[in-house]
Amino acid sequence: MNRLARLITFAARTHAPYQAALLRIGLGGIAAAFLLREWPNRRLLYGDRSPWAPDMAARVIEEDHRFSVLLWSGGHWWFELVYHGAIVAALLLMLGWRTRGTSVVFLVAVLSIESRNTYLGDAGDNAMRVMALYLAFTRCGAVWSLDAYRRARARWHGKPVYDRAGVALWQALGVLLLWVSDGFPHTAWAAVLWAFWAAHGVWYAAHRWSWGRQARDLLDAATAMLHNCAMLVIAVQVCFIYGTAGWYKVQGLRWQEGSGLYYALHLDYFMPWPAVVGPLTHSMLAVFALTYGTVIVQVAFPFLLGYRRLKNALLAAMMLEHLAIAVVLGIPFLSAMMIVSDAVFLPTSFLLLAGTHCTRWARRLTGAAVNPPSREHPPSGIGHAARG
Repeated sequence: MNRLARLITFAARTHAPYQAALLRIGLGGIAAAFLLREWPNRRLLYGDRSPWAPDMAARVIEEDHRFSVLLWSGGHWWFELVYHGAIVAALLLMLGWRTRGTSVVFLVAVLSIESRNTYLGDAGDNAMRVMALYLAFTRCGAVWSLDAYRRARARWHGKPVYDRAGVALWQALGVLLLWVSDGFPHTAWAAVLWAFWAAHGVWYAAHRWSWGRQARDLLDAATAMLHNCAMLVIAVQVCFIYGTAGWYKVQGLRWQEGSGLYYALHLDYFMPWPAVVGPLTHSMLAVFALTYGTVIVQVAFPFLLGYRRLKNALLAAMMLEHLAIAVVLGIPFLSAMMIVSDAVFLPTSFLLLAGTHCTRWARRLTGAAVNPPSREHPPSGIGHAARG
């Protein structure tokens, strides 16, 4: 019984909050950067000027059991509203403003834009879509967020934490969901969004009215377990990505003989810097080593996560590899997406140290005091709130 109680207590704790926050910041930043980069060509890629007609997109969406709010109207202004709303949602998610609501809005925006034209992606959009879905089930705003700063400020002044803006956002999203529920081609997606909305309503009600401490503790424990399960699924998903990529390469003849990278570097579509690729491909020893090194680290990735020192070295190697891919092959968003996914496995001590240095640099840039705040002065930064 004592072991079972300890297991329940362990499962009811929120694990990896800093990793979830880093994933939130990364996803929001990458999505916002991508949408801003494609802003001049947005109508041609995803809007009313796209050669991929809405009826063709609807057929693919129906077959893949997806949805896209862009297909609810073919008008120009509806597309502009959804596209710019996605940028705002990505920025708010990155800052950590009302993450319970913005994470779901971000999920809808990512699915809608990516599903409008599924043939424009480079595999980074697939990872973004999957991670955005899992992120909505996490406590990604527990630290390093405006939500954490707001809660820390309220505790600092000894005031109850009551989120009026969050309740207003919840009510507005409920009205919007009621208005657009008929637009979902599959009732499963509508049921998922209604479940999110109802769960958030119960959460707000339990913390607003006096239902007793036991009810709030039960909700906290259930939310923590859901967060832990989502983070575990994210970790498993990253292992699947690397494992399948590595074993797929193992089966290829070119990768078996050590020349697979040579042919990949000579694709015209993935050669933005010929001056950089040329010297690399002229060294067969370098090509041979990089080809086998890529296969080895991808296949070994899921098996070395249990060894701390090897895991940290492997993570550093994978991140350097993706940085090289971003420069050499010219696919920065895919590389950035995989780097953010790899960061889920970074140790908490490293993230805390990095957060402390970032907070110190931010205070120096803004001219804020570096000394700890006094009782009369509340926390002055998000980094301090994260530790509160």
